[in-house]
Amino acid sequence: MTPTLVIGLGNPLMGDDGAGVAALNRLRDEWILPEEVDLVDGGTWGMNLLPLFESAQRVILLDAIHAGARPGSLVLLRREELPRYFAHKLSPHQLDLREVLALAELREALPETLMAIGVQPEQVELTGSLSPRVASAIGKMVALTVHQLEWLGHACVRRAPAYA
Repeated sequence: MTPTLVIGLGNPLMGDDGAGVAALNRLRDEWILPEEVDLVDGGTWGMNLLPLFESAQRVILLDAIHAGARPGSLVLLRREELPRYFAHKLSPHQLDLREVLALAELREALPETLMAIGVQPEQVELTGSLSPRVASAIGKMVALTVHQLEWLGHACVRRAPAYA
């Protein structure tokens, strides 16, 4: 069983919808995490995420989260708040993720610790890049993820910057 799973969600081809994958990649590049933390690019996997949820004790989702806030604002949702988040469909993968969460709960396999860390999107359209506001928030999103991992008891070490 994987103790903690961090899943980056979204479609990088759809502008700010790719924020979760961008944050996951930055976390992977800038931090050394213990082996009991798995990083997964969940992209738009949908129901294929179910076995991952069922094998993890804790899950942190990284995603663009439509919370009605200013674009670039950080959002942290705990397990009990997630159904309200998924009532506002932002992108196609959210419908599948809502079903994954419901099925995992029905099978009594939903991780006890479950949270979503995200950023309020500005544009969700075919652009292939994040909007400037969302791009500038990715570092804060990663910092919040590291903080939550440490709160869960995982030692996270910042990588030394690579100099050219």
